[in-house]
Amino acid sequence: MASFNLLLLPGDGVGPEVMAEVERLVDWFNRTGGARFEIERDLVGGSAYDAHGVAITEAAMARAMGADAVLFGAVGGPKWDRVDYDVRPEAGLLRLRKDLELFANLRPAICYGALADSSSLKRELVEGLDLMILRELTGGVYFGEPKEITDIGNNQKRAVDTQVYQTYEIERIARVGFDLAKARRNHVTSMEKRNVMKSGVLWHEVVDAVHKREYPEVELDHMLADAGGMQLVRNPKQFDVIVTDNLFGDMLSDVAAMLTGSLGMLPSASLGAPDDKTGRRKSLYEPVHGTAPDIAGKGIVNPIAMIASFGMALRYSFAMGQAADLVDRAISSVLDDGLRTGDIMSPGCREVGTEEMGRAIVEAMDRLSA
Repeated sequence: MASFNLLLLPGDGVGPEVMAEVERLVDWFNRTGGARFEIERDLVGGSAYDAHGVAITEAAMARAMGADAVLFGAVGGPKWDRVDYDVRPEAGLLRLRKDLELFANLRPAICYGALADSSSLKRELVEGLDLMILRELTGGVYFGEPKEITDIGNNQKRAVDTQVYQTYEIERIARVGFDLAKARRNHVTSMEKRNVMKSGVLWHEVVDAVHKREYPEVELDHMLADAGGMQLVRNPKQFDVIVTDNLFGDMLSDVAAMLTGSLGMLPSASLGAPDDKTGRRKSLYEPVHGTAPDIAGKGIVNPIAMIASFGMALRYSFAMGQAADLVDRAISSVLDDGLRTGDIMSPGCREVGTEEMGRAIVEAMDRLSA
């Protein structure tokens, strides 16, 4: 039986609550013999700051470097709004992404049939939706230097963030996008702002060159990112794989989340390059939703995005595609049965809490695998 090491970093707010439901699934796999998962746990974000004065410790980083996959909850909240910028909760996640070299962020947006009426768009626009937003994760404006606020006198300050991309960074994310499309519907849409940004000009040129040189069989479209946001809410099913930079990917994936009915439905995977010898990728899996401090501790948060993120780990880190499909089918089955957390509640359905939703998904896995 295959054995894997998981590092769980629940984080802050609702993070520990949704991570507990992933542990329920891990226990199911360990019990049924599909694989053996050994779990380590550590702190990240505000909880790490409270305990150690940093957003993530060196020991936790070492565990992340050695894990077969990292499962991450969420970080941040009003409690830490005034801590120093370098040790703010979000710095823990950014360090994980940077040090693990997790340059490719996969954010699927899938609208389950049972939730088509929960979307902010009409059913006919989202029913059957299945698109992938591929976000470059370790470059761009979030990491570029200089990044500073300076006092320029006369009661004025100047803030600078720097958007920087090099050819190799764009090439490698483009290749991931084209490879994903080949396993899906063979269509990539590259989004940037070449009309006003030099980085967008380079992005367009490099993606085009990789396409012509290595993937001519894949259909490629280019679209300005602002127009892409409009098209996501106008006609989302026109897209298969969207590849874009760090900033635009952050925004566009949140737009896509609402097409599915709730931020609580959107998982993500962050992947590094495959190791030259083993083919293994460093990886981190997390829900797109945040810490939701207004509902933290109430037992009502939707755990599906976190559970689906574990499903992505099965698929992309452990080559357990059938197990990942089982998780997806179990989620769909529970939704078809009318169970809903508050964020996706609709008339005629039964509202449940976090734990009940997690238990129902595990019970569905039992039924579907019998």
